[in-house]
Amino acid sequence: MRNSAASRSLGTALLVLATVFAGGCSAERTSPLTSPHHEALELAPPKNGRERHVVAVMAANEGTETTDFIVPFGVLRESGHMEVVTVSTRPGAVELHPALKVWADQTMAEFDAQRPEGADIVIVPALHHHDDPRAVRWLQQQAQSGALLVGICDGVLTLAHAGLLQDKVATGHWFSLGKLDRRYRNTTWVRDRRYVVDGQRVTTTGVSASLPVSLALVEAVAGTPEAERLALTLGVSDTGASHDSSAFGMSAGLLLNMAYNWVAFWNRERLELPVDDGIDEIALALTADAWSRTLRASFAATHDNETLIRTKRGLLVEAVPGHAGAELLEPLTEPPAAALEQALADIQRRYGMRTATTVAAQLEYVW
Repeated sequence: MRNSAASRSLGTALLVLATVFAGGCSAERTSPLTSPHHEALELAPPKNGRERHVVAVMAANEGTETTDFIVPFGVLRESGHMEVVTVSTRPGAVELHPALKVWADQTMAEFDAQRPEGADIVIVPALHHHDDPRAVRWLQQQAQSGALLVGICDGVLTLAHAGLLQDKVATGHWFSLGKLDRRYRNTTWVRDRRYVVDGQRVTTTGVSASLPVSLALVEAVAGTPEAERLALTLGVSDTGASHDSSAFGMSAGLLLNMAYNWVAFWNRERLELPVDDGIDEIALALTADAWSRTLRASFAATHDNETLIRTKRGLLVEAVPGHAGAELLEPLTEPPAAALEQALADIQRRYGMRTATTVAAQLEYVW
């Protein structure tokens, strides 16, 4: 009986972990500055004679991927050349996966009432339910109004489900490309590109994509010198669209490591990062995402009192009181794009190379 229960637990873990793999998306590696082979990304002038392009970073309250949502928000807000608004499917807090909780600036209904002409650009993160009906209807509406839709990692699934990638060329997270190809035959799915531009649709791979594609948007709006300046400020050095998809794939070793970390509940610990107003949300997102994907720890952003803190670029993040005896993480590093590399190095020291490699694979990050 005991062995049967253990087998069922392991089987369940393997199924769950395979699903978790598909949700890893977001940043970019730092190495010598190179930015060859940009995809052509062109933007129409702002709608209705507005001075700046309006960017809606959308989220579903029930579950939205942490870095897919926060990293583009942070980069585009930092540029100062666009009006960036976070938009949720309904009122209330937005649960980010695998860590953090945030509050959006507006609901979709509020955004529509204030800007009936729609957004100029919509950022579509991976959603816990890619077929969320509110999100799908709103994206179809934004597409009809002429918005540029940018699917980050498995946000591509929502775009495809909404019928917005038909007869387009697109890419996605390495774990999801096979499923995408089988389900959506009217889309041409490609590998070896961090991001792909096809008219008013932009799609990306995983971790090696959201910083470069965000910088490509800045370049389209404000020019190459401004995008290069911002890249240096954030610590992003390779901003090109080239990508080696063959470096990623499911292996028995990766899956077994994830399964062990999943079922070894006696080794699980709570990690806390004290936060306060002004914290860099890009570094926070990369750090929280990486540690949470070890499956060896839960991550919490903490404050002396349960409160909403305002990040460096204006995002409202919900902090919780710390627990006595919890392990405190080191303060976030600068520049913010270096936070993922630092987190992976710390994960290797704490949990071993296999776990760090597994996290990097989930995030499609060459490490």
